[in-house]
Formats: sequence, structure tokens, C-alpha cells
Amino acid sequence: MTLPYVVVFAVAAAAAAALTPFAAWLGRRLGLVDRPGGRRAHRGEVPRIGGLALFLAFMIALGVGQAFHIPTADPNESRRFLGLILGSLWMFLVGLADDRWDLSPLVQFGAQLVAGGIAIATLIFIERVNNPLTDEVLVFPPILVGLLTLFWVAGMINTVNWLDGLDGLAAGVGAILCIVLAVHMHRTGQPSVAILPLALLGATVGFLPYNFHPARVFMGSTGAFFLGYALAALGIIAGARVATVLLVMGVPIVDVAWQILNRLRHRRSPAQADRGHLHYRLLDLGLSQRTIVLAYWAFCGLFGLLALSISSRLYKLIALLTLGGLTAGALTLLSRRPPPDR
Repeated sequence: MTLPYVVVFAVAAAAAAALTPFAAWLGRRLGLVDRPGGRRAHRGEVPRIGGLALFLAFMIALGVGQAFHIPTADPNESRRFLGLILGSLWMFLVGLADDRWDLSPLVQFGAQLVAGGIAIATLIFIERVNNPLTDEVLVFPPILVGLLTLFWVAGMINTVNWLDGLDGLAAGVGAILCIVLAVHMHRTGQPSVAILPLALLGATVGFLPYNFHPARVFMGSTGAFFLGYALAALGIIAGARVATVLLVMGVPIVDVAWQILNRLRHRRSPAQADRGHLHYRLLDLGLSQRTIVLAYWAFCGLFGLLALSISSRLYKLIALLTLGGLTAGALTLLSRRPPPDR
């Protein structure tokens, strides 16, 4: 199975590397650029539709992967594959609209619910989880299956979108999660599914040289919305590896939960952007963008390695609680320094 893996990854990386300059050119041509000011501290105008290259590279690589006709014993795999494509396309278009017209938070949330509906309709849903305390399988009733899946999809989309605050941060963390999911799928004998995160991994790897600090192009909502949905769907397609995804994405997920609660506590809209996120607070402390991004990558990679190495669900729960506690503790300490309004 080595050849399909290598080809799919290489095609995605090459396509993203070739298409990203085009996306940057198109962004400038259409005036879809970010200017310095507010939370952005970059210099000059930077195109913000780099997600176009991410999306197209992913789709091209998926098409190449299908050409290998890798056998599968799952009769519903093609339906889930369709859900991955349709949901990714939908959120890509919503993100593109947001980059163009700055959609309201309510419209964005409605679109995310539609994406969750696409996932559910194509059998991408969270139906059961393993209880880490008893090792018993918990099967959810249909109504809870729907609610959990909608929460999962919307939550992952918003997590990636809010994580996309520093150059290369969201793309790099997404790449790490793709590596972990691909390794897991391969080890569990799912080669036809393992090529899916490899396609997304290649797209992010090809995009990152242009997006790492100092970024020449941003992924924008176009890329963040699509990437968030794709990661949410792949986490479920991998066999509802909720604990695995949470371990890799633990820091940004806790950060998102913290920001929502903190904004509500101060009677502000949860959707109101500010510099309260962990990566911004670290930046305001004087750390460089590269240092913060590399530290995030290292932290997410470490816990991704733990997710692959630890077989005990109880130990995974302990690792997850430890990760959450460390992140919450850091936010508590940093929150004593009010972020500057800019």
C-alpha cells in the first residue's frame, strides 16, 4: 500500500505548492486582502483566500486516490466519502463568501449546522464511544447522535477558524492531526480510508511554505472553514476517534471554550473577536510568531504521539485532563494581564 500513500500525498503537496501563488494572485486581483491593523500585525497587504489552493489540492488528491481502487469491506465507505466532499465543498463556498462579504456570526453558524446535516445524512456521525472508566461501549440514542455530531462539526470548524491567528498555526496543527489519523487508519487495516488524511496532509504541507511567518498568503475563512469540516469528518470516518482528535487539538479546543466563557462572563458576544486567545496573549508577552507556532506544533505533536502510543483509554483520559488543565492554567495566568485593544 506504500505507492498509493506516496502518490496521493505527493500530488496534494505539489498541487498546493503550484496553486497557492495563483490563489495569492487572485486574492490581490479581487481585492480580497488583509491589511495591517486590529489583531493583524503583518506588513503590507496579504491575500486571504489561500484556502482555495488547499481545497483544490485536496480534491485533486482525493480523485487520484480513488483511481487506485483500494478494496474495502465497508459498504458505506463511498457514502461517507461523498459526505466528506460535499461538506468540504459547502464550507469552502461559505468561507469564500465570508472572505468576500464578511458574513454575520449567525449566518456562519447556520452554515455550520448545514454542514453537520450533510455529515449526518452521509453517515458521518458520532454514534458510540468507549467509556474509559469501564471499557464499555456507550451507544447514543438517535437524537443525541444528531446533537453530538452537529456540536462536533460546528465546534471543529470554529476551533480551526479561531486558531488561524498566527502565520502557519492552523495549517500546521491540521497537518499534525492528519498524520496521527493516517497512522491510526493504516494500523487498523483501513488503507482506503488512510489516504484521505494523507491527501489533506499533502495539501497543508504544500501550502505551509507560503503561509509560515512571514506569510505571503493567508488561508482565510475559505481555508479555515473547509479545513475545520474536513478534520471533523475525518475524525469520525477514522472510527469516531474522539479522544485522539481531542488530544491533538486539546490546546486550541480548551482555548476556544475559555474564550466563549470569558466573553459571556464579561457580557460580550462569544463571536466578538479580540486578542484573548492564547496565541495572541503569548505574542503580547513578546514571544515571536515562529516561536509560538513551533511550540504549538511541538505540543500537539507530543500529545498526538501519546494518542498513538497509549492503548489504555483511562491513560488517554488522564492525558487529556492533564492537557486541559495545563492550558486552562496558562490562560488563567495570562488573563491577569488584560490584552491590549488593537
